[in-house]
Amino acid sequence: MSRQILYLAIPLLCLFAAIISGLLGPRIGRVNAHRAAIGGVGLAFILSSIVAIDVYFGNTFNGTVYTWATSGDVRFEVGFLIDPLSAVMMVVVTFVSLMVHIYTIGYMAEDPGYTRFFGYIALFTFAMLMLVMSNNFLQLFFGWEGVGLVSYLLIGFWYERESAIRANLKAFLVNRVGDFGFLLGIGAVLALFGSLDYATVFAAAPSSEGLSLVDPFGNEWHWITVICLLLFVGAMGKSAQVPLHVWLPDSMEGPTPISALIHAATMVTAGIFLIARMSPLFELSRTALSVVLIIGALTALLMALVALVQTDIKRVVAYSTLSQLGYMTVALGASAYSVAIFHLATHAFFKALLFLAAGSVIIAMHHEQDMRRMGGLRKSMPITYLTCVIGSLALAGVPPFAGFFSKDAIIEAVHHSTTPGAGFAYVAVLVGVVLTAFYSFRLVFMTFHGVPRMDEQTRSHLHESPRVVTVPLILLAIPSVIAGALLVEPALTGTLFGSSVVTPEGSVGHGPAGALAMLAHAPFSAPLWLALAGILVAWLFYCARPEWPGWVAKRLRVVVWVLEHKFGFDELYQRVFADGSRALGETLWRWGDRRLIDGLMVNGTAAVVVRASVLFRRVQSGLVYHYAFAMIIGLVGLMSWLLFR
Repeated sequence: MSRQILYLAIPLLCLFAAIISGLLGPRIGRVNAHRAAIGGVGLAFILSSIVAIDVYFGNTFNGTVYTWATSGDVRFEVGFLIDPLSAVMMVVVTFVSLMVHIYTIGYMAEDPGYTRFFGYIALFTFAMLMLVMSNNFLQLFFGWEGVGLVSYLLIGFWYERESAIRANLKAFLVNRVGDFGFLLGIGAVLALFGSLDYATVFAAAPSSEGLSLVDPFGNEWHWITVICLLLFVGAMGKSAQVPLHVWLPDSMEGPTPISALIHAATMVTAGIFLIARMSPLFELSRTALSVVLIIGALTALLMALVALVQTDIKRVVAYSTLSQLGYMTVALGASAYSVAIFHLATHAFFKALLFLAAGSVIIAMHHEQDMRRMGGLRKSMPITYLTCVIGSLALAGVPPFAGFFSKDAIIEAVHHSTTPGAGFAYVAVLVGVVLTAFYSFRLVFMTFHGVPRMDEQTRSHLHESPRVVTVPLILLAIPSVIAGALLVEPALTGTLFGSSVVTPEGSVGHGPAGALAMLAHAPFSAPLWLALAGILVAWLFYCARPEWPGWVAKRLRVVVWVLEHKFGFDELYQRVFADGSRALGETLWRWGDRRLIDGLMVNGTAAVVVRASVLFRRVQSGLVYHYAFAMIIGLVGLMSWLLFR
């Protein structure tokens, strides 16, 4: 098999799996539908692994597969760019997707939309693969909008629920805000460079660094800065960065498997991948890097604070995703692109693990998601408990788990960054370490430790989830432990991604590069002790002294209220944008449509005609002497005008 056919087969296998399971599922039955979906995605994972090994030995590819249209000198093409960056993303996406597909067999067993769900998640995987494998902006936008469309279908999968309908509409609208900026950025790229091909744009970018434009207010902007900021707006929407983050927590209304798929390795990481892929452009704009850095730091800090007060087990993991995406964005702003993708890869494993572990708990609790009604589950669910602890340790950044290496590398890169705003970002990510450790083990202790708080009926039926659920947990727990140690040295030395991302001198590699060296240095660094402090405080609050959380909440009522209302972003958007748009629409309807158009223009014109006709009808009396009298008056008037003019 030629390499081009191999590359083409990877996304097409997922597409065919989606068609078979989604469209033909009701005819071929549930078993054959999930076999088709799992078989297609499984083969895609195997082929992606083969491609990754091939890329490791230096075999890359950048070429056109199909020319869709030609307009002047601009070609609209479907093409693949297979390099270390896309190879890593392909392996991560297909592996996590495969685990989610297997897990779905157990989680969605009783759902009437079983085959439809498999069709959606396979189609989602296809769109994500087209995104990460693209070699031009057109195909990138196709994959970008593809994952957005399918996420809308997945979040609103249980469309009978009003909350699900509101959640998928919210996700759709918020992402359209980001996508509008993204589309403008692509248009600016085409206007400036005359091409949508990555290689052409990146080659021409340095010579265009000095080109500028003037806005209506007289401010001068460099074209590269404008393009980077517009592209970052798109990344903010997809990767849920403040202030375009509000859709992601509400997307928990969808089934748990899609939470792992969307929020761990695929859709939300698309924005991070975009900035890393566009690193040759962003390195030309210090302003854009500063904006990326500050936005990422705000997201990492604020969303970690909100996670502290969540009681829904899935929402805790969702807000942790927001915070970790902030860490990745901070790394991008510090020009540590390889470190950002490194954390993206490790995060995909342990975050998918945490989402699926939360789903296992929800199954056992008969779809109860409130942690206040859980407790004491570790004896009944030992596998789920152990894997959840592994995922939480990786999330908290405790050595030797995967999250330790990638998170420490980010903190080190930010500490040595000279990008404006790096000082604030460094403080934010350090505070985030404590908060992350606290809320992640708050979830563990509230769910698996302490006195059982569920009703007697639920307690009597507690048991470990079936193998089809626990096997993916175990398989995801393995890379959550070892992936960081395996990838840290090539990620920090620049050999993992090679020339596929820009690695400015001094952006990474300030500390020890090897896994053993980082482990030896860990006891002498602040992040480890901050993480352990967060775990200790969580144990004190929810195991040793369970009355303390209530006592603290009473004395910090204002702070808790602010956090429970998520800093007011949702209320602001609801009252200003949603309610404001409705009020504006109602005003335009009431005054513009009804009174101006209907009242004055349509009905008003008709009324004028009616009144004029009534007046003219009175003049037309039908009596001859009236007409004669009018003629005499007219004649006298005309003669008088001729005599006295």
